Amino acid sequence: MNSKLFSKDFTLVVIGQIISLFGNATIRFALPLYLLNLTGSSALYGTVTACAFIPAIAMSPIGGIVADRINKRNIMVALDFFTAAVILIFSLLMNEIDLVLLLAVTLMLLYGIAGAYMPSVQASIPVLVSQEHLMAANSIINTISSFASLVGPVLGGVLYSAYGLEPVLWVCMISFTLSAVMEIFIKIPFQKQPLGGSIFKIVKSDLSESIGFIRKDQPIIWKALLVVCGINLFLSAMIIVALPYLITEVLDLEPSQANKLYGFAEGALAAGGLLGGLAAGIFANKLEIHRAGNLLIACAICVFPMGISLILFSSGMMNYMIITLCCFTIMVFSTVFTVQVLSFVQAETPQNLIGKVIAVILTFSMCAQPLGNAVYGILFEICKDFEYVVILFSGIASLLVAISATNIFTKIGTQR
Repeated sequence: MNSKLFSKDFTLVVIGQIISLFGNATIRFALPLYLLNLTGSSALYGTVTACAFIPAIAMSPIGGIVADRINKRNIMVALDFFTAAVILIFSLLMNEIDLVLLLAVTLMLLYGIAGAYMPSVQASIPVLVSQEHLMAANSIINTISSFASLVGPVLGGVLYSAYGLEPVLWVCMISFTLSAVMEIFIKIPFQKQPLGGSIFKIVKSDLSESIGFIRKDQPIIWKALLVVCGINLFLSAMIIVALPYLITEVLDLEPSQANKLYGFAEGALAAGGLLGGLAAGIFANKLEIHRAGNLLIACAICVFPMGISLILFSSGMMNYMIITLCCFTIMVFSTVFTVQVLSFVQAETPQNLIGKVIAVILTFSMCAQPLGNAVYGILFEICKDFEYVVILFSGIASLLVAISATNIFTKIGTQR
């Protein structure tokens, strides 16, 4: 393991992530927005995005098992090439078959690939940098993700509004292809593990081992994971559904500008993640895990101005600015929280379990997302013209979860 933070291989991982995540952010922005523009239905939007999360949930534990048994570089290269192929096939078929079905299948494939991809990236960090640089390395990866998410939606919004979907697809295909080529040159230390039976036996054994580690050896991680599930259910899902629906369908904005403004709002979310990632890296030595619950409380509090503004102001642009600012602030706090918790998990997990444990954590935390997306899509449809009710409900529920989390993270701090 290299004692420097920016070794050649970690630098290549970072560059590959910049290119790959740029394409990922752009395509995830454009395809759901295209569906919403086509149908105008928040319920359909929420249902399709909920379905898209299911393959990510299913593939994440498999990705973790594979990440511990196959060279992580090869996984990243193969999945980036495969993503480019999926986008190419979509572009060839979009005028040939039912578009709603094609969008749903394509999103499910993209999210499934992402679910299998992320454990490999996260599991490669501890073997590429020393433990003293772990927090900084995680901060860099999160910052890269946020930066790509900042540029991707903004460029995607401009291209999509001016030229339609096809140029966005080509930009994304090129991004994933370049990322795959870049990742070919990465050298990630790898120790082959014995198979020990059939693939089904391996999957069962590895999942049992990682779940047992979380629940028995590190039960505090299990409790923290339940908190994350609650936040995903009540807060993250609301933002995912509310942001495009409110900006493009509800607020009194010029139709020709709404898609661009949504792109800028997504960019603001990413900018918040970027700032949060930088803050986590700069203040890595000062961040204490027992105070992590306060970050979730801050996230929940930021929801209330979004609902209140819809009650008080009739101006679409005023509401847009308040909603965007609140989402930006939520992302700052939530990114710092994510870096803290992920670094804690990586530091407390044995090397041979890191990929599987991270995959299990990602899987369980994502389980709440599709349910939340579907529920909020229906709630916004039911509460048409009273969308603030749904947002205030989200704020109250999130605040209750965040307050209950403070005791859990305090215990983590006292046990270290």
